[in-house]
Amino acid sequence: MLENQNRHTSNSAFLNLQIVMSTLLIFFLNGLTNGMLLFLIAAGLTIIFGVMGILNFAHGSLYMLGAYLSYSLVVQGKLNFWLALAIAPLIVALVGGILEILFLRRIYKQDVSFQLLLTFAFVLIINDSVRLFWGSAPLTTPLPQILQTSIAILDRTYPVYNLFIIVVAFLVGMGLWLFLSRTRWGKILRAAAQERTMLGVLGINVPRLFTVVFILSAWLGGIAGVLAAPLRTLSLELADQIIIESFIVAIIGGLGSLPGSLLAALTIGQINSFGILIAPAAQVAFPYILMAITLLFRPQGLFHRE
Repeated sequence: MLENQNRHTSNSAFLNLQIVMSTLLIFFLNGLTNGMLLFLIAAGLTIIFGVMGILNFAHGSLYMLGAYLSYSLVVQGKLNFWLALAIAPLIVALVGGILEILFLRRIYKQDVSFQLLLTFAFVLIINDSVRLFWGSAPLTTPLPQILQTSIAILDRTYPVYNLFIIVVAFLVGMGLWLFLSRTRWGKILRAAAQERTMLGVLGINVPRLFTVVFILSAWLGGIAGVLAAPLRTLSLELADQIIIESFIVAIIGGLGSLPGSLLAALTIGQINSFGILIAPAAQVAFPYILMAITLLFRPQGLFHRE
């Protein structure tokens, strides 16, 4: 009887350990999903600042636009998710290119306050345009049918779509790193971050280069919006929520640093995920506390280089 009791106790302890491990793993994967999405958005933000020296307040609105375009293509246009993933970011990239060519290009030599005011005006224009075309009511985008399944993780299940987001964001991040480090255009972009005047002397079309940077940044925001659409309820607050976290990531990682953005985004993702588990009432404050600590002890960011 004592042996049976010990065996029962051992089985109970094993089951409790399995529950704890599966719970921690689920929270970790949730943090990784949100962190990789945040990295896609913050990467575009930090590329614009690193090359052009512009803090683009409208970047979150471009992300929101990508999510709403995905909804229209999938729900209203009856296209499949894969076409939406290809088309919507290109439309957002086109919008970003138009904004840069028609407006931002005219004020590069002006004081930084002009850039901040103009990009904030873009926020208002894009948000009102979304309200005009899609209304103010919350909208939902269905998951792609092939990714509606779940996989077993110990004693629980986890959505395949979340894992899909992690993989896609990782592949896009790797592609972005290869583009910046191995291609001619990428080397030119990195050179522009150091000395744009010299590029003009060497015959590089700097205005065209800036347009490419803005288009690339908007494309990244559009991809993040499409990927996030099935996970988020679409509303006009979508842009406000994400742009704040994106700036936190950029500040912690170091403005202009892609590796810093990745590390900071993954950190914020885990803080948001485990913060709900550890201290739900204070979870919202944790990213701001981390940002404040970074500004106090390393104001240039973790990976910033002169």
